[in-house]
Amino acid sequence: MELGSDDFLPPPECPVFEPSWAEFRDPLGYIAKIRPIAEKSGICKIRPPADWQPPFAVEVDNFRFTPRIQRLNELEAQTRVKLNYLDQIAKFWEIQGSSLKIPNVERRILDLYSLSKIVVEEGGYETICKDRRWARVAQRLNYPPGKNIGSLLRSHYERIVYPYEMYQSGANLVQCNTRPFDNEEKDKEYKPHSIPLRQSVQPSKFNSYGRRAKRLQPDPEPTEEDIEKNPELKKLQIYGAGPKMMGLGLMAKDKTLRKKDKEGPECPPTVVVKEELGGDVKMESASPKTFLEGKEELSHSPEPCTKMTMRLRRNHSNAQFIESYVCRMCSRGDEDDKLLLCDGCDDNYHIFCLLPPLPEIPKGVWRCPKCVMAECKRPPEAFGFEQATREYTLQSFGEMADSFKADYFNMPVHMVPTELVEKEFWRLVNSIEEDVTVEYGADIHSKEFGSGFPVSDSKRHLTPEEEEYATSGWNLNVMPVLEQSVLCHINADISGMKVPWLYVGMVFSAFCWHIEDHWSYSINYLHWGEPKTWYGVPSLAAEHLEEVMKKLTPELFDSQPDLLHQLVTLMNPNTLMSHGVPVVRTNQCAGEFVITFPRAYHSGFNQGYNFAEAVNFCTADWLPAGRQCIEHYRRLRRYCVFSHEELICKMAACPEKLDLNLAAAVHKEMFIMVQEERRLRKALLEKGITEAEREAFELLPDDERQCIKCKTTCFLSALACYDCPDGLVCLSHINDLCKCSSSRQYLRYRYTLDELPAMLHKLKVRAESFDTWANKVRVALEVEDGRKRSLEELRALESEARERRFPNSELLQRLKNCLSEAEACVSRALGLVSGQEAGPDREAGLQMTLAELRDFLGQMNNLPCAMHQIGDVKGILEHVEAYQTEAREALVSQPSSPGLLQSLLERGQQLGVEVPEAQQLQRQVEQARWLDEVKRTLAPSARRGTLAIMRGLLVAGASVAPSPAVDKAQAELQELLTIAERWEEKAHLCLEARQKHPPATLEAIIHEAENIPVHLPNIQSLKEALAKARAWIADVDEIQNGDHYPCLDDLEGLVAVGRDLPVGLEELRQLELQVLTAHSWREKASKTFLKKNSCYTLLEVLCPCADAGSDSTKRSRWMEKELGLYKSDTELLGLSAQDLRDPGSVIVAFKEGEQKEKEGILQLRRTNSAKPSPLAPLTTASSTASICVCGQVPAGVGALQCDLCQDWFHGRCVTVPRLLSSQRSSLPSSPLLAWWEWDTKFLCPLCMRSRRPRLETILALLVALQRLPVRLPEGEALQCLTERAISWQGRARQVLASEEVTALLGRLAELRQRLQAESKPEESLAYPSDGGEGTGNMPKVQGLLENGDSVTSPEKVATEEGSDLELLSSILPQLSGPVLELPEATRAPLEELMMEGDLLEVTLDENHSIWQLLQAGQPPDLKRVQTLLELEKAERHGSRTRGRALERRRRRKVDRGGEPDDPAREELEPKRVRSSGPEAEEVQEEEELEEETGGEVPPVPFPNSGSPSTQEDQDGLEPVLEAGSDTSAPFSTLTSRLLMSCPQQPSLQQL
Repeated sequence: MELGSDDFLPPPECPVFEPSWAEFRDPLGYIAKIRPIAEKSGICKIRPPADWQPPFAVEVDNFRFTPRIQRLNELEAQTRVKLNYLDQIAKFWEIQGSSLKIPNVERRILDLYSLSKIVVEEGGYETICKDRRWARVAQRLNYPPGKNIGSLLRSHYERIVYPYEMYQSGANLVQCNTRPFDNEEKDKEYKPHSIPLRQSVQPSKFNSYGRRAKRLQPDPEPTEEDIEKNPELKKLQIYGAGPKMMGLGLMAKDKTLRKKDKEGPECPPTVVVKEELGGDVKMESASPKTFLEGKEELSHSPEPCTKMTMRLRRNHSNAQFIESYVCRMCSRGDEDDKLLLCDGCDDNYHIFCLLPPLPEIPKGVWRCPKCVMAECKRPPEAFGFEQATREYTLQSFGEMADSFKADYFNMPVHMVPTELVEKEFWRLVNSIEEDVTVEYGADIHSKEFGSGFPVSDSKRHLTPEEEEYATSGWNLNVMPVLEQSVLCHINADISGMKVPWLYVGMVFSAFCWHIEDHWSYSINYLHWGEPKTWYGVPSLAAEHLEEVMKKLTPELFDSQPDLLHQLVTLMNPNTLMSHGVPVVRTNQCAGEFVITFPRAYHSGFNQGYNFAEAVNFCTADWLPAGRQCIEHYRRLRRYCVFSHEELICKMAACPEKLDLNLAAAVHKEMFIMVQEERRLRKALLEKGITEAEREAFELLPDDERQCIKCKTTCFLSALACYDCPDGLVCLSHINDLCKCSSSRQYLRYRYTLDELPAMLHKLKVRAESFDTWANKVRVALEVEDGRKRSLEELRALESEARERRFPNSELLQRLKNCLSEAEACVSRALGLVSGQEAGPDREAGLQMTLAELRDFLGQMNNLPCAMHQIGDVKGILEHVEAYQTEAREALVSQPSSPGLLQSLLERGQQLGVEVPEAQQLQRQVEQARWLDEVKRTLAPSARRGTLAIMRGLLVAGASVAPSPAVDKAQAELQELLTIAERWEEKAHLCLEARQKHPPATLEAIIHEAENIPVHLPNIQSLKEALAKARAWIADVDEIQNGDHYPCLDDLEGLVAVGRDLPVGLEELRQLELQVLTAHSWREKASKTFLKKNSCYTLLEVLCPCADAGSDSTKRSRWMEKELGLYKSDTELLGLSAQDLRDPGSVIVAFKEGEQKEKEGILQLRRTNSAKPSPLAPLTTASSTASICVCGQVPAGVGALQCDLCQDWFHGRCVTVPRLLSSQRSSLPSSPLLAWWEWDTKFLCPLCMRSRRPRLETILALLVALQRLPVRLPEGEALQCLTERAISWQGRARQVLASEEVTALLGRLAELRQRLQAESKPEESLAYPSDGGEGTGNMPKVQGLLENGDSVTSPEKVATEEGSDLELLSSILPQLSGPVLELPEATRAPLEELMMEGDLLEVTLDENHSIWQLLQAGQPPDLKRVQTLLELEKAERHGSRTRGRALERRRRRKVDRGGEPDDPAREELEPKRVRSSGPEAEEVQEEEELEEETGGEVPPVPFPNSGSPSTQEDQDGLEPVLEAGSDTSAPFSTLTSRLLMSCPQQPSLQQL
């Protein structure tokens, strides 16, 4: 039965050896050493030392090979027998026009071969049926009982197997005298394959691979209608043995052939034997009984079968030809219309003489029973492996192999367990229904393709590392030709034996059971890849294995007697083990060797893609096995690879070149060979053959000197015939040469019988020279003559063995060991003597004990050699024994003097030998020394020792011999150490505790610890921490009591130092609170001044820009700040960190910075004014052109000029004023045509560095600053900035209150009133009650009004904003100016004030008033207005797009059924929109844009930076002016008039 995947039990592991480097250097010597152990298993594995890693020398790119194809289930012997049986039975049915389908029984394929074999073993079909033992047959086939399987098996046997067995037995040819093989030789000689062609037998042309697979495929069942219409199906239902039933299911392979032709009906070409439920039978073979039962029905069949063609000869005209046709059964030629001619052998049969008889003449091809039997009994062709059609490289083969394994196991190749692969391999090998095909690159000649090991030849230069491996004995190219190897005496390069073969494997690729040629050793090295699994059987069980395989599969060995020599047959190791064959296994991994021993059968398979190399080698111990192998080959008539006799004689011809072991072995073999040759030649003489002729057989090709009977290659002698020159025989088969007379036969010999003993004698002399030497050595080592040899004599014997290359025998090893031991004794004795002379300076570890000295002297006396150093050793022993006696006396007389003890100890140290009493002396001396050291350490006047010293004393005291004084000292030390460690732990807790202790507590701890006479590191650290705390408190008192408030930096430094101290400090909490308050004020000031994500620090914003005059410096520094590269605050005023602590220095530097800033801005304005305008049509890039913050030159429309520094920038790169927001806020109080009030003022980001808060906000910060007990550089800079702003405000108010300026302001107020009055009637016309449209010169302003009482949707606001921009664009042509005439005397002070006010980082209302006066005194800047409008349009378009996207996202969220927003929030949202209107939406959009762009969009500018002053600012202008100075009445009146001329915004009812 087949083995399941879980039934395979791995055999035990073979021995594994790991040689040392010393053992590894002699390969054949090491193999001989492990042979007694490894030979018992047949194979063994050797792991080289870890650093022995030969490089892979194959040229991968040029390595191409064609692998062999292996079908796994054809490899296993028992499975192949079953498959061959299935081929024969299938051929039997195919010859008769039917196709075999193997049935399933109990969900598995029925094993027809086992069924047939068991039926025969149980007595045959008739016996089993008679005794009703089919249930036993089912039991032996391992089917479960109780399911009536026996009846089913009987049905299948009757239907499929029984007809075939009848033909095989010849039961249907009982009357035929002719046998199918009468003309063939019964025991035809089988010619074995030559060695170079092993495993290369071509497969049979009859390809059974695809046919076997088809047998398992189900076919559709025939219908009753098919059976009724097809008479052949009807006939087949009643043919064959067994019960018959009408209507059994038979089917045609091709139903398209059922159409009837005019010439005659057609029948299906084949009939399929198939199983039906319930055991129905599809097709039966005919038997005589069933034929008689169904003859009448068949004779009345209306339609003959069209499968067979009638071959009657009655139409031939030649009478002689017709007479030759007679029936082979009845030998009659009558009724020729019923005579059939066989298409195979042309024999004739009557249709009624056949068994079973045929009812009518069949049509088509017909074969007689004799041809059917001959075809079925034809022996199978020799099985072999087929070569693949594709040529591979290593890479392509590896890709194919890895892909196959990964797909088969459905996991990465390196993760498949070796146990799983092993079980699956044997499952597939034993399966008859699964056909798995793999490829194996086996027996690739290394001489042609290159070895995997480096080889020393002239083809390529080797590196030193490669040269080392190229000469190594483990290199498979070197091992066969080593000096101790027999094969080195064969000149020819025998491929596979002397020249390695290469093997490239994939998963499941296998090498079958075999032994090596001539039963030689083999060695296999796995260069790389996945493991190779081996199975081995020892040589003692080789014949047992052959017997088991022949017993289990006799059919294979009948056709191929030397089947096991072809490497094409496997058998499951479990099967062999169950029959008593010992089997071992191993997994050979990369870098490991596997060695097989003589006549050890081995097989295996590859776990995956790998590369291996193998070769044969022979040692001296192989020679007897080689001779037995030749005798075995002679019995098998198998060709030899080389002549064993020639090899022996060649070695015997040069005995001096042989290794001694090899010479002894050759002598034994030569003696046996000579004796056998004498016997054979004597038999030749007795036969009467006296003629002889010398022949140099070694010069003849092997095929010309092979025995024609046993195929042995002759060398010593052969028998030939003068009349039959084409053949010769060995002397063992002198009767098989020819039938010629003995007088015509003659002897061909290589050596005479006199020459052979001479060669044997030379070998004997070489072999016996060792015996003479061995006798001398034995006498010397065993002192048989009573005389000890000197070292020189023993060395001479050892040298003789080395020179004459004697074997490394046990006697030689004893001699070497004796020499080594004697030399070691001499060296030790010399060392002992020189040690005494050296005295105490020698190493203590070299001393020997007194007992060792006595043993050493005994060892020297026992050695079989004479040494004069023995007398010196005896003298030393006597001296030591005398010292021992004196020391014992000194120890007994207690108390002894310490001086005496020390003197004795020193004398003992000079002896060079350890005396037991010396150790007691040493212990007493050590006691005294330790007690003295403890006394000195604890003395009051001594320096305090550390804890380590105390612990060291305790440890040293533990090793001192105990005594009362030692115990007392140890107790005192331990008590002192315990107290010291307790105080040290207290100090450690104080240093590490989270709860810090006050200084008083630490002082108390330190004071207590001062009384301990030990140095304590933690107490010392506590002292240092307390001293630092006191110094820190002093620093705090000094800085708090100084002339000025302390600086923040100083306080922060003190806080950092105080936090690190392990002392609780009350002052630290106060300082931390002050620092926290200062940081809070600085953060509030930063939020007030700094823009979001500003690149400036607060101190930079508050201080004047001293380098304002250098545009490149200012711009580069601004870029550095943007990139975060410039962070120094101390460079602002040119002050060091120390100067910033002095308030006076800060104020002076601030004043100087103001002047530098003013001078610098004037210089910068002059420089920038000289630059070409980007708006000019012919502007080109030059070195003097303006550079925007983006690093490019601004050009064309969209460029803006800063009103302070006069430099040009891209409008899209900077924050620009918004015309639309300005007009909507001021429209009710100012007509559109008052263009001087439009917000067109632009300051670049280099000039406007902060938010510029109002002066009132700054004053609040100053009030909070005064309450701080800390000085900040920012606070002093803020005070200076405030004083500068107030000073400027006073000057500005004075100028605005002058008579000329007051008059100008009055004119502007009148002009605004007039424009306001002109727009009122137009407004009333623009909003009639009936919704009509008004007319007038002024455009409609409805879209510019802010509707505060209605809900405006984003779409509506966007529409209104768009119309506002169009409205502003439409009135640009109507603008004209200037509207005021400013005298130069008035303009110059105003422009100077305007420039100084723009430099201030503070918002002042006077700045805006001066700006309006200056604007009204010059023509409107239409280009700037147009640029601002275009920029605002682009910005509004982007905001509208974002608003729509947000609206779409909101709607999608609602449509998806997302969570509804909070109802309260939904209710408040329209109110917020209603109250804020479009402006709030713009602010919200700006915030969203700022979040999206990472804060790049600056906030809305303050009035002094271009945005209009709010109503609140205008209302607060008059009080500020009144509080600032004594201004004239006209100025106040004009201001009041300006404020009163702005009417309130009309409500919705008014509109």
